[in-house]
Amino acid sequence: MKTIKSSFVTILIVFICLLAACKTLPPKEEIKEPLIISRRLTAKGILTAPQLASFFIQNNEEQDPAHILKFAQYYIDEAAAENINSDIAFIQMCLETGFLRFGGLVQPEWHNYCGLGAISKEQPGCIFETEELGVRAHIQHLQAYATTEDIPLKKELVDPRYNWVHKTKFALTMGDMARSWAADPEYACKLEKLLERLEESAGGLSGQARQ
Repeated sequence: MKTIKSSFVTILIVFICLLAACKTLPPKEEIKEPLIISRRLTAKGILTAPQLASFFIQNNEEQDPAHILKFAQYYIDEAAAENINSDIAFIQMCLETGFLRFGGLVQPEWHNYCGLGAISKEQPGCIFETEELGVRAHIQHLQAYATTEDIPLKKELVDPRYNWVHKTKFALTMGDMARSWAADPEYACKLEKLLERLEESAGGLSGQARQ
């Protein structure tokens, strides 16, 4: 009887020790799935204004963070109105303007964020009165590429080249724009690299997948 009791006590002590050891083990590191942004022009953007603005400031610290936050929100709001992917639109703006450094034909005060109408010194590009209207024109230009003429705009037309695009261009994905938006054969590759950097910067969301 004493032997049985002793064995029971020993097992109980071992169990308590194991239980205590488990409590002191460091918690397992949470595994986060990689954030993946859709490459479809008509997909819903998944990033917030702070995420977009944070990525932008990482690449151009000279800009005012509060201003870029507001600027990023313009892209989210205008894209949502026209069912356009705000993440792609924002990253295209970053590429086209060199993160708002410009330096080409288009001048900063023109609020032209995608090189609309910028062809030569004689045709340096379209001019818009405000940042918001410039963003709207960019989104409308993407909407013209990604849809057919039977899908109307929700907001008043400000893109002067909108109807021309509907008759001549069509692109479903970011990659398709390499063959229609720009003459640069590396255009889609440049967009893809920037988008991958944005995914890495904004990581932490889970359950998102390419559509």
